[in-house]
Amino acid sequence: MTELLDSIRAWPWFWAWLTFFVIVLLRAGATYGIGRAIAAGLLREREPGPRVRAAMRQVDRWGPPAVTVSFFTVGAQTAVNLGAGLARMSFPRYLTGLVPGAVIWATIWSTIGMSAFLAVFTGGSERLAWLFVLMVVVVVAVLLKRSASQADPAREPGPD
Repeated sequence: MTELLDSIRAWPWFWAWLTFFVIVLLRAGATYGIGRAIAAGLLREREPGPRVRAAMRQVDRWGPPAVTVSFFTVGAQTAVNLGAGLARMSFPRYLTGLVPGAVIWATIWSTIGMSAFLAVFTGGSERLAWLFVLMVVVVVAVLLKRSASQADPAREPGPD
């Protein structure tokens, strides 16, 4: 696989970039599609409860930035794209996260590659890269929780 990536990087930059861009669009889009197909099959058998529907709305609302950021990580893209499909994020909203993420991914891979990117970005420390990913996850979780508590009328305090 490394030989294939190296041979693509040896092409003229634009063609290498375009190839990587198309690869990631197809790969990530297919992963999203698999998630959507699984969700469709599951939802045929059972209607989701109110909490699951609320979570699905939050993923649809806040998911595009998570999809984009996942392309800065190693290994998280598949989980995030599959999760977007499983949560039934609308395709237009998914595309708003996928396209910039694909641009980022293609640019990194057509220039210096992910190993060099992580070395430059983290100063060679893989722990710092994981810390960055953790911080992004925490920020997204806090935003989702805040948004859910503001939009959930069932959480209003009642009489004692």
